[in-house]
Amino acid sequence: MQTEPRIPDGQPAVRVTAMPANANVYGDIFGGWLMAQMDLAASSVASRHARGRAVTISVEGMTFHRPVFVGDEVSVFARLAKVGRTSMHVEVEAWARDRHADVDSRVTQAVFIFVAVGPDRRPRPVTPIAAV
Repeated sequence: MQTEPRIPDGQPAVRVTAMPANANVYGDIFGGWLMAQMDLAASSVASRHARGRAVTISVEGMTFHRPVFVGDEVSVFARLAKVGRTSMHVEVEAWARDRHADVDSRVTQAVFIFVAVGPDRRPRPVTPIAAV
C-alpha cells in the first residue's frame, strides 16, 4: 500500500501564484514555467551552499504528478541532498494549493544538479555536505 506524500516541513524556497500568462489555452500552467520556478528554488540552495555562483548542469527524474491551474498557489521546496567536489544535487518538490482551499498536492519533483563556478566561469570546489 502506497502512502500519500506529505508536504515538506519548513518554509518553501519559492512561493508564487500561477497567473493566466503562465497557462496554455486550456488553463493548465506550462511545465516549463513550473520547471523555472523549481530551478529558482534549487539555485538559491546551491548558490548559498557554494557561497557564490552555481550553474544548473542537468535535471534528473522530472515527474509531473498533476496539473497546476491558474490561481493555484505554488510552493517549491528544495534541499541539498548530495555534494561532490564541485557539484551539488538539490532535491526539489513543487506543491500546489487551490487559493480557496486548505489541501496541498505535490505536482512535480526532480533533482537539479549544479556546479559551483568561479569568476572565470570554470568549476571550483565546494564545501562537503558533512561540514555544513
